[in-house]
Order: sequence, then C-alpha cells, then structure tokens
Amino acid sequence: MNDIGPKGRSKFNITTKDPSRKQIIIPMNTNNSKRVITQTNKHISNINKLLKGVKSNVYSDYIHSDNKGIIITTNKVVASSDLNIIEKYVKELNNIDLNNVMSSWILQFKSYLKILDIPHF
Repeated sequence: MNDIGPKGRSKFNITTKDPSRKQIIIPMNTNNSKRVITQTNKHISNINKLLKGVKSNVYSDYIHSDNKGIIITTNKVVASSDLNIIEKYVKELNNIDLNNVMSSWILQFKSYLKILDIPHF
C-alpha cells in the first residue's frame, strides 16, 4: 500500500527487487548513467514539470542506475506519450553522449493460464 507523502501525493513502497511495468528503462553506457545519477533530484523535478505541463497523471519518483543504463520509476504505467516526453528530456541533457543512449522502453508482460482439468460433479 502506498503512503501519502508531502503535497498529498502517494509515496512508493517497493517490496520487490524485480522489474516492474512502472519502470522506464533507458539503456546507456556507464559514464552517461553516472552523469545522470549525480543530479537525480533536478532530473526528477524537471521530468515532473514536463509531465504536469501536458496534464499527465503520471509522475516520476526516483532514478537509479543499473548495469544497462538508468531506470526511472513512476507512479503508474506510462502511456507512449509520457514515455516519449521522458525519453526526449533524457536525450536533450547536455552532459551525456547521445551516441550511447538507446530508445527507452517499459517491460511488457504476457501471461497465460492453462487449464488442465476441471472436475465434474
């Protein structure tokens, strides 16, 4: 369950280490991810301003680095328009090498249920 944080917004309670559909993965090299991580609060604030400017219900909570790039965690699963806004912001940062930044993506899950036997009474 989420807690209510400052300004009446819910805070995240992440209980799993596994990836979530609320995470935006932006692959990039280690040097780029270190440069982004050094100013995490600034980037979160700027991303949230951009999302609020288009009246999106999505906001970002935190950024962390991974061995593949950076992961931006949001409060909801993002739509493609929100994903484009966040990706554009990251690619317009001055201190990163654009040649080493790939297209962002979110996880896609497909689940199937196989019914083997239904007991008949």
